Order: sequence, then C-alpha cells, then structure tokens
Amino acid sequence: MSTLQSLGGERPVRAEAVVDLAAIRHNVTTLRARAAGAQLMTVVKADGYGHGMVQVAQAAREAGADWIGAAVLEEALALRDAGDTGRIFCWLTTPGEPLSDAIAAGIDLSAGAPWVIDELVAGVEDRPARVHLKIDTGMSRGGAVPEEWPALIRAALAAEKAGRIEIVGIWSHLASSDEPKSAANEAQLATFTEAVEMAEEFGIDAEFKHLANSGATLALPETHFNLVRPGVATYGLSPFGHALPSTELGLIPAMTLKARLAMVKRVPAGAGVSYGLTWTAPRPSTLGLIPLGYGDGLPRHASNGGPVQARGERRTIVGRICMDQCVVNLEEDQADAGDEVVLFGPGTAGEPTADDWADAAGTINYEIVTRLGPRIPRRYVDSSTAPIER
Repeated sequence: MSTLQSLGGERPVRAEAVVDLAAIRHNVTTLRARAAGAQLMTVVKADGYGHGMVQVAQAAREAGADWIGAAVLEEALALRDAGDTGRIFCWLTTPGEPLSDAIAAGIDLSAGAPWVIDELVAGVEDRPARVHLKIDTGMSRGGAVPEEWPALIRAALAAEKAGRIEIVGIWSHLASSDEPKSAANEAQLATFTEAVEMAEEFGIDAEFKHLANSGATLALPETHFNLVRPGVATYGLSPFGHALPSTELGLIPAMTLKARLAMVKRVPAGAGVSYGLTWTAPRPSTLGLIPLGYGDGLPRHASNGGPVQARGERRTIVGRICMDQCVVNLEEDQADAGDEVVLFGPGTAGEPTADDWADAAGTINYEIVTRLGPRIPRRYVDSSTAPIER
C-alpha cells in the first residue's frame, strides 16, 4: 500500500482509507466473548475485506485469535511470509494448485471431494497434510453433498492410514445466518450434526467442528461447536445490516474513507451533472468534485444517492459516479478545493456508514469495504493511543 502521508500531512493525499487497529482488536475480543468456550478464527480473505490482510491478522492475533482464515493459497502463504506462525486455514483450491507449498508451510486445508484428497496426498513431502473435511449442508457451494459424504470419508481415512494426511476438522458454511430465525439454519445444523455423527461412526475423531460465520457467532450459539469463523464482524460491520446495527452488537467499524475536494464550483439552475446529465441543479448550487470513482471501488449503482459528509453536514452524490471522480451537491455551503469530505466511517461523528452506502447501491456492507482498490492508500492508526483524525 502507499506510504504517502495522511490528509493534512506534509504530502497530502487525494484520498485515504483510515483503519483503526484498536477497533479490530476490540471486535475480536467482543466476538471471542460471544463464543466463549470455542476457539476463534479471524477471516482475512480479500485483503482483510479491504482493510489490509497482514495488518488485520496481526491485530487479531494480539487480541487472542486462535486461527486466521484465508480463502485462497496465495493469501495463506503471504501470511506465513509475513511472519504469522499460528494456525491458518485455507479452503478454496482448484485442481493443479501448489498444495505442497501450503502443506510444507503447515497450513490447514479443506477437502470437499475425493479428488482433493488425491491432490493432497500427491503434495505431501515431509509432513502429512492437515485436512478439514467439508460437508455441503444445504448452501450448494463447496463441500460434499450428503450422498457423497461417505465416499469422501473413505478416501480421507485411506489417506490418513497411509500417513499422508491428518483429519483434524469437519466443517460447513451457513447460507442464512444473517436471518437468525430462518428455518434454513436449523436444517443446516441438523445436516451438519448428522455428518459429524457419520464420520465418527467411520472412526474419525476430528479435533475441530466448525460451522459458524459472523451472523452465527453473534446470534446462533447452537452452531458454535468448538471453533467459530467470523469475517465481516471483525471489521465492525454487522452481518444483519440496519436490522441489527453494529452499535447494538458492541462492534466498532474500523474503516473511515476520506478524500479531498479536487474542485469546487458554483453552477446555475438547470446545469446538468456528469455522464448522461442524469441530475440537473434545481437551483443555483455549489458542487464539489471528489477524486474517487468506480475505478477506486465506489459502486456506480450509488449514483445520485451516495452519501457524503462535507463541512459537517450530510450531502449526496449527484449525477453518475465516474471511473475516477464523482460530484457532491454542497447546496449553499462554502467550500474550497482541498477541503476534506468523509464518504463513510463509524458514524459516531454523523458521517455516513458503510451500511448507508450499501443501501444507496442496493448491496451489502461487505462489498462496500472489500471493493476499495489499491489506488486508495490505507493508513493505520490505533485509537487506544491516537484518535482517528477527522
């Protein structure tokens, strides 16, 4: 990430995402308390949901995370290269990937089909692969469907007997934990329990059973077993959106996205704005040019609706969001080029939140933070010693 100084520094940047590592630690501590009795895996896939994978993993470890979760091999191996020596779980692989590298690095891997067992066996050199068998409990994504579960068990047991793998976990993923009262959660839990019982009947005594993601960690204690895998909640974002906001869950959003106005101009009534002229000034208005666009990760679907805090007031993006820039209607406010605007943050100072942007774009808060691109430098602060600059 860029090392340019922060807004207000000697070399001001056009925009930055400020990440509060104290908030990450607070959220991990909060989630550990909600899942007392189970170990906790902090999921840092997709560059830590846009927050910075290595930095988040380090903060999570400091707060007591037992595991770090990475979706793909390059993420897991990058964590090892960054010095993380603890348990790391990686679950998404395709045929022919270098599993031997991950096995040699002591990374726990997932297997949801017999062909994965074959590739794990082929990748073993000096140590057996640590494997978590995945059962598809109803999401129809990864994992063996119940009809194929016995075949996966048999393949895994044969490889374990040969000393090539060690079966350390059984796991699955919930499709509807963001709706805690959904009947799908109960059905998936029942299928998972049956899969664990069948594995035990075959003689598998897996150390870890894990099913719970963020929503389940917070709202479905019956799914905790002895390991939970919160992702988005680590970053202070509620998996339930506005239905149960972060503040009510004891979570603190960790990211604040800020920018400097690149231009301020006064336009007459009737002036059209941006491509397609989809917004027209109803009266003489002050417009501010924000040097961020969909090339930086702002959702184009939030055109004519994305919220911004400028001069301490809530304002709205007008016109279409472009690749590199967008326009905010400042109405009658006085402003200058270089003034700071906040696109989203924790909401504690009246600024919009990632949930507000998700509403404007018709998406979820996960996407708002994860899609922010590398042109936006991340700056890391620790509010336990230094507050986030406003």
